[in-house]
Amino acid sequence: MTHGTPSTANREAVIRLADGVASARPDLGVSITFVDASNVDVSSALEAAAEPDAVIVPLVLSAGFHVRTGLSLGLDRIGGSARLAAELGPDERLVEVLAQRLDELGLADGDTVLLAAAGSNDPRAVRECFETARRLGQRLGRSVTAGFIAAAIPRLPDAIEMIREVHPGSRVVVGPYLLAPGTFYDQAATSGADLIADPLLLPDEPAPAALIDLVVDRYAAVGHERRERA
Repeated sequence: MTHGTPSTANREAVIRLADGVASARPDLGVSITFVDASNVDVSSALEAAAEPDAVIVPLVLSAGFHVRTGLSLGLDRIGGSARLAAELGPDERLVEVLAQRLDELGLADGDTVLLAAAGSNDPRAVRECFETARRLGQRLGRSVTAGFIAAAIPRLPDAIEMIREVHPGSRVVVGPYLLAPGTFYDQAATSGADLIADPLLLPDEPAPAALIDLVVDRYAAVGHERRERA
């Protein structure tokens, strides 16, 4: 599910993740559907794309309106035994990849790290982003806060400005809490930070094993729930 029409790089990066899941679980039928959540009725799009017995794993880091409402309505329209898995975050495996991307960038001891999230009108999704920032800070051994590209505060440029006031002379390094390249990543890259790491997925390299494992776990959790109810 994407916000805005996905670019070629965005699609290729996300397809890398789907390919990784298919390789990890050859016993499953794995398919992927892109939904332009900004211009399309998400529930109708899901109804058209999903099978009645499908497990839908939303490839989103935080569950905002489109997951908690749009996809849930779509499941009701599909009927049958279709199930919706949980969103991907917060999860330590996301933190692992975030830390890896920052390490690849060349994070230094004196740098200040800011987690850049897409943002949401759902307060729960916003809290989940701050929780990921807290976990990343624990992983890195330094304070990490969050800034939002849209729909939540503090907005990313404001957060960068606040960091510069509190930590003058420190490089501001942005860790994008974004699944793949796209419009949000482009906005984060021009927000005024000194450095920005790569998103979690890239179009020209295999998906990180941690993310593949996370998606498989989200699927498996729904399958376990089904067995318990049977």
